[in-house]
Amino acid sequence: MGQMGYNTAKLKMTEQLQRKNNVPYAVASLVLGISSLLFGCFFVGLILGIIGLVLGNKAQKIYFTSPETYNGEGLFKAGRITSILGIIFGAISIVWGIIAVAVTGSSLFFFTDLLEDFM
Repeated sequence: MGQMGYNTAKLKMTEQLQRKNNVPYAVASLVLGISSLLFGCFFVGLILGIIGLVLGNKAQKIYFTSPETYNGEGLFKAGRITSILGIIFGAISIVWGIIAVAVTGSSLFFFTDLLEDFM
């Protein structure tokens, strides 16, 4: 019975070693997702998040085509989640920037009118 348990553990270990390390595009998706969070306050975060999400979706399709071949399911899931959050923060940043420009622009019109009244 002890030998049988050893053989089963050895077989599982051999199966895991035969798998490839990670799903293709999974690491790239995670790196781009994290970068989109870091640069989310700039407009770059939105672009990085979109690219990371596309790569995460590719990795998901590859993984679900043959899950016994690849490890690293958590990598593309984390990449997709961080990319989605980066897209959200990037979109909020763009909307915030548009509002700031609109408010600043309208206040400049007010101040130019005041300056014209004094001259």
